[in-house]
Amino acid sequence: MVTEHTTVVHPNDIMDEIKSTEQGIAKFNRAVGQTITNAVATMWCAYIFALIALISLPQAIQESFSGGFHPLPIITWIAQTFLQLVLLSIILYGQNLLSEGADARSEATFRNTKSAEKRLTEILKAIAARGEENARMEAQNNDILKALEKRA
Repeated sequence: MVTEHTTVVHPNDIMDEIKSTEQGIAKFNRAVGQTITNAVATMWCAYIFALIALISLPQAIQESFSGGFHPLPIITWIAQTFLQLVLLSIILYGQNLLSEGADARSEATFRNTKSAEKRLTEILKAIAARGEENARMEAQNNDILKALEKRA
């Protein structure tokens, strides 16, 4: 029995291929982008950004309530300072968590597929061995039948 062997490719192998082809500025850009993204995509960075944003909150409150109520300064502070700074890190952090889950599912699928492939190979070998045994038994039966026919 002839079995075709296929090479299984892991996503890490693909990433290694992509990275190995990058040179010069592309390699530098990847390193800078990954470093900054990894730094910003943390809850610690979100906490720091929240503290930085809170520094300007008293001024936004003062502007909103000086000479009557003017909501624009506080709304501007919320939208342009707090949300943009803090949500950026929180969203990136959340995306990393979701990505980890997807990576874990992909890795589990990869491992399960490799395990199933190994088990299937074992089953096919057992079937082939059983087929060979059946062929030997059939040949023996044919020999016995021929011997009986000669006697009769």
